[in-house]
Amino acid sequence: MVTRRDVDKETFRIFGFAGSLRAGSYNRGLLRAASELLPAGTIIDIRGLGDLPAYNADAQVESDSEPVQDFKRRIAAADALLIATPEYNYSMPGVLKNAIDWASRPPKVCCLRQKPVGIIGASTGEGGTIRAQLALRQVFVFTDSYVMVQPEFRVAHATERFDAASNLVDSETRERLRAFLVALVDWTNLVSRRD
Repeated sequence: MVTRRDVDKETFRIFGFAGSLRAGSYNRGLLRAASELLPAGTIIDIRGLGDLPAYNADAQVESDSEPVQDFKRRIAAADALLIATPEYNYSMPGVLKNAIDWASRPPKVCCLRQKPVGIIGASTGEGGTIRAQLALRQVFVFTDSYVMVQPEFRVAHATERFDAASNLVDSETRERLRAFLVALVDWTNLVSRRD
């Protein structure tokens, strides 16, 4: 498994994924915007979740499939994670929980342990994914991941902030996202004690 010590220490690496499979997802649009707003010296690797099979502990005992292995490798190689979650039925989408279930195994040595995490989300409603983000934070207690406490980043009324192609066009929201990314780098440096 690739670890932080195996990669260039001058480059800060974020691994981003969205909890939506929809082509026009606002949350995938958030990740695209993040790739345009990164602090200097930072790169982002964005991956979809559509090829991950449904979690099955029996399959995991044999060996992880290639998509699962790839997902875990990218988590391990990153300095921090950036997760964009929609909110479905007051919680995170099943596809996102499924991905975390795969990454959390085996529990004592999983790639999520002590991994800094930033959570963002966009929705068309007024809550801006607040409940989904709370549910996601709870899951990361089990994995011993370091979820950034502040600032929080939620986008309500997404139809007013994205264009028809799900590109984030609202300047105030883009500036908040830029500040969030700077805070994620700072948070990671704080909790990881990088040399």
